[in-house]
Amino acid sequence: MSEKTMIPPYERTAYYYETDKMGIVHHSNYIRWFEETRVYFLEKCGYPYRKMEEEGVMIPVLSASCEYKNAIRFDETVLIDLKVTEFNGFKMTVTYTVTGKEDGVLKAVGETRHFFVDNSLRPIRVKKEHIGIYNVFNDYKELCLQS
Repeated sequence: MSEKTMIPPYERTAYYYETDKMGIVHHSNYIRWFEETRVYFLEKCGYPYRKMEEEGVMIPVLSASCEYKNAIRFDETVLIDLKVTEFNGFKMTVTYTVTGKEDGVLKAVGETRHFFVDNSLRPIRVKKEHIGIYNVFNDYKELCLQS
């Protein structure tokens, strides 16, 4: 990460197809939005996911959870804040806070857990083999702990 600042929240507007019969965003979409937020985060850090994959590194999800607080409706815009709360160069935990852009109401909180693998899906320690990737996540974790 070239600049040691927090990344602005990811802004996402709910599409009609993401809603259910009740007119609210279906619960399964939140996990997709978390993934979009991670991709956005890496782009903003200057280390896009595509670059990581080109270097032979992937970050599969070990687990994902979401606690829904308030409904999100079609065409509503939310801000998704990402924090790296745990990272040791092998595994990491990312938390998400989803709030309404207009009203600031908490919509959801979530968490994903990940580990790092090579193209053969073998676990790797990025500190040893990919120091640039290690620095992106470690630096951001430190910023998150300070905020």
